[in-house]
Amino acid sequence: MTAGDIERLIQLLARLPGLGPRSARRAALKMIQKPETLMLPLATAIQRAAENIRACSVCGNLDVSDPCAICRDPGRDAGAICVVEEVGDLWAIERSGAFKGLYHVVGGTLSALDGRGPAQLNIAGLIERVQSGAAGTPGAAGTPGTIGTPGTAGTPGTAGTPRTGKPSEVILALSTTVDGQTTAHYIAERLAGTGVAVTRLAQGVPMGGELDYLDDGTLSTALKARRPA
Repeated sequence: MTAGDIERLIQLLARLPGLGPRSARRAALKMIQKPETLMLPLATAIQRAAENIRACSVCGNLDVSDPCAICRDPGRDAGAICVVEEVGDLWAIERSGAFKGLYHVVGGTLSALDGRGPAQLNIAGLIERVQSGAAGTPGAAGTPGTIGTPGTAGTPGTAGTPRTGKPSEVILALSTTVDGQTTAHYIAERLAGTGVAVTRLAQGVPMGGELDYLDDGTLSTALKARRPA
């Protein structure tokens, strides 16, 4: 590995979210110092991910099969679809374990300044899922891919069909920014008349939060969304 290779590695690492030049340099040094236990396994994992991971054609999640494991899971509630902006938001909700329905990733928010309109987002796919009832009954599981010799990625297995059935509720789990609110309003308008209940995530005082430290907007929203004790 030449000095140019090391600098190239640092520059690539610095492109990752949360890593600046100094953090990328430290990460690169750690990998170079442990090539057998860190750098080579990481390189293999990245190569396999690049070759096998794909976007789910139903919900937009990232997985090694299409449709993804969530869309094919018979234990998921096909009556509820949670709409999120990005895959990271989907993963965050999954980590909480609080939602057992299906998802739909729209790929961002509407933004006139950034030139993102409905055509640039996967909103049409959501409307089609609601109207056609393709919420995602499980199909037959695909055969697993074969793993080749070490260092060679196996071919991914073929997935079953997604679950079907008209959803009864669409949950808008979008950000509370201006663009997020605009996107939520647009989706709610598009779903009007479909017979599906459109709900949004609750907003207000967070668990363990102290009122004195909350901003005016959060307090106002919490007061408007109050409920019986």
